Amino acid sequence: MSNRLFQGVIHQMKESIDRTFGVVDENFTIIACSELGKIGETMSVGTVSSNETVAFDGNTYKSLGITQSANYTVFVEGDDVLASKYASVLAVSFANIKFYYDEKYDRSNFIKNVILDNILPGDIYIKARELYFNSDVHRTVFLIRSVEHNDVSVYDIVQNLFPDKSKDFVIVINENDVALVKETKPGIDPKTIQKLASTIADTMSGEFFVHAVIGIGTTVDNLKDLARSFKEAQTALEVGKVFDNEKTIVSYDNLGIARLIYQLPTTLCETFLKEVFKLGSIETLDQETLFTIQRFFENNLNVSETSRKLFVHRNTLVYRLEKIKKITGLDLREFDHAIIFKIALMVNKYLKNNPIKY
Repeated sequence: MSNRLFQGVIHQMKESIDRTFGVVDENFTIIACSELGKIGETMSVGTVSSNETVAFDGNTYKSLGITQSANYTVFVEGDDVLASKYASVLAVSFANIKFYYDEKYDRSNFIKNVILDNILPGDIYIKARELYFNSDVHRTVFLIRSVEHNDVSVYDIVQNLFPDKSKDFVIVINENDVALVKETKPGIDPKTIQKLASTIADTMSGEFFVHAVIGIGTTVDNLKDLARSFKEAQTALEVGKVFDNEKTIVSYDNLGIARLIYQLPTTLCETFLKEVFKLGSIETLDQETLFTIQRFFENNLNVSETSRKLFVHRNTLVYRLEKIKKITGLDLREFDHAIIFKIALMVNKYLKNNPIKY
């Protein structure tokens, strides 16, 4: 990749420098040159210091210094003062270009490999040191998924929202998913993280008309746990799609019992439903009854408050609850029965989403 990077710059400069010039690697093999035919040749050179130019065998050399990946040296045809000046200027230019390239792409690729679990745990910190990467800061993974096809790039939107490439990393996962690895403060309030996710979603929908859902993993304090945070963000989106598809922001920490149900084998879920609804199937409950049950749960099993919210007489609600008890054998006014029924509804919803059979 470095040879293409250098060659692209040389192509733009060769009209301004009336001499042959290029870059050699640590073995003094030409990897980029203003004369394409010389690429691949090996030059005979002695030791080149990074602090001064060296003239040898009709050429002047200047080291770029040891970069994050290799040691590169600029060469310019000639051994005069002008060649020395050319070599010095080119060395500074190439060194800066290589530094920013490594910082932008190598670090991003490194983070991508970490969150996708494509790098061994023991190699993570070795590579982090090579990239001068701060390993022990707090980071949170946001997984941003566009719900529909858009002409606007989700990656570009998120990248513009978080331009500090030394702290925050925007990674393309696939055509629909973009991951944001965000550096956060130690002890950050989960509400602050939720607010940040809401800002992203609001900006995407309000300014670019892009509808997206965002899954949030837990905050971690080291690099090796980023893969776990990413998987949690994925799980948050999948669980949210099953149990609460109206939410735009889904945090792994707030999944509650839905996370447990999502991980259960379907055979166990089916057995549970058969045991709970011995008297009659949950499918026998009509939409009005299910709506009543939902409102009853939302109002903390309070009969008076629920009847008020439903605009029905208290006795009407009691009659409906008695009807549910007759069908299912569960009295929702009793806390234990209500818990069982709530879980059963969630399990039934999970099974209707066609999970993988175990």
